[in-house]
Amino acid sequence: MPKTTQLVLSLRSKTGVLAGIGRALADAKVNILSLSAAEAAGRGKIRMVVNKPTLAKRALRKARVRFVEEVAFSKRLSNKPGALARVAEKLARARVNIKSAYATTAGRGGATVVITVSNAAKARRLIG
Repeated sequence: MPKTTQLVLSLRSKTGVLAGIGRALADAKVNILSLSAAEAAGRGKIRMVVNKPTLAKRALRKARVRFVEEVAFSKRLSNKPGALARVAEKLARARVNIKSAYATTAGRGGATVVITVSNAAKARRLIG
């Protein structure tokens, strides 16, 4: 399972925040490969994987957007019922907690899931 860097942004939830982040990354020629955005109690949390993490971090700093980096895994799955369940069950049986997960699909071609876990080394051994 390919290891990747996930950027996690915690921001005030207000109009235009995602637009500003998107523009800062676009101007730096950074492509967002996957993204999850959620809001709770007036705060937004954005998780993303990008094609050029170094340039993305520079662009976010320039835009005065605070972020942290997390180790994440990107796993290509078949786009059919049970594909995610099999991965999640394998981790659960080994007592590896999934801290975050989001997925994108490409129609019949497959799906990519991005996860962060409590024990990266163990997860990598389990679902390689």
